[in-house]
Amino acid sequence: MSIKTVSSWRSLLWLVVLFWPGCKPGNGTPEHEPLVSVGSEVLTKEELRAAVPEQLSPQDSMAIAEDYISRWIRNQLMLRQAEMNLSPEEKDVEKLLDEYRTSLLVHLYQQKMLEQKHSPLVTSREIEEYYEQMKDNFNLQESIIRGVFIKVRKDAPEQSFLQRWYRSTASEDLINLEAYCFQHARTYEQFIETWVPFRRINSMLPQPMTNELQFLRWTRHYETSDEHYNYYLAIHDFQLPGSAAPVAFVEERIRAILLNKKRIEFIETLGKDLYEAGLRERIVNFY
Repeated sequence: MSIKTVSSWRSLLWLVVLFWPGCKPGNGTPEHEPLVSVGSEVLTKEELRAAVPEQLSPQDSMAIAEDYISRWIRNQLMLRQAEMNLSPEEKDVEKLLDEYRTSLLVHLYQQKMLEQKHSPLVTSREIEEYYEQMKDNFNLQESIIRGVFIKVRKDAPEQSFLQRWYRSTASEDLINLEAYCFQHARTYEQFIETWVPFRRINSMLPQPMTNELQFLRWTRHYETSDEHYNYYLAIHDFQLPGSAAPVAFVEERIRAILLNKKRIEFIETLGKDLYEAGLRERIVNFY
């Protein structure tokens, strides 16, 4: 396409974009006039109008229209090459389309039944039982800890109290610790009841521990600093790689496994019930 042709085409497209809000589709109207063709395939003004969202500025409509036309041309050229270069057997996609339609409709029906009739409930007892049965599959791949981590400016007040509170598990001390950290701490993480990967806490230290196994075995309270901050870490409990992960650490993973298992069982039961009903109601007949 020459520069002059491109310019003329863009001018025509501008006119289409500017005036199509007032156009009304109908046989024989300008809406059905062709914009561009590839071989015998034609893109009309009406088809372009349907592809561009309404309530856009002329500039935005123009950009979207140009992109749509460009993609339409490329697709038609690719299809044209496919038609010319593929054998009749390769171009026979009716079976593939039928299989795809069947799979898609079955999937949509299964999802609808899951939403309407399947209860996504997993109890704590089910999680415990699955954990006990499959415990060997939940060995830790990394160290995990429970405790407290604090990062506070060096000039923050009354850090002598902070040094006592972060080491304690008494309720009153934990309340005081939380109140202090909400006011003064740059970072405060309290994970006494929750397991977290040690690498996440280690990465927040000014000099991360390189020998984490030795550090965890021999450290319960760790204090360090850099130019601007003091760091406090209390390790209340830890588990090393290779040991069985605590059930609380893998609870969400087990819940996802059980939910997926229940979904599969529901779909299998749905298929079995439909099969039996089909036989009973003589919808299915063997010859």
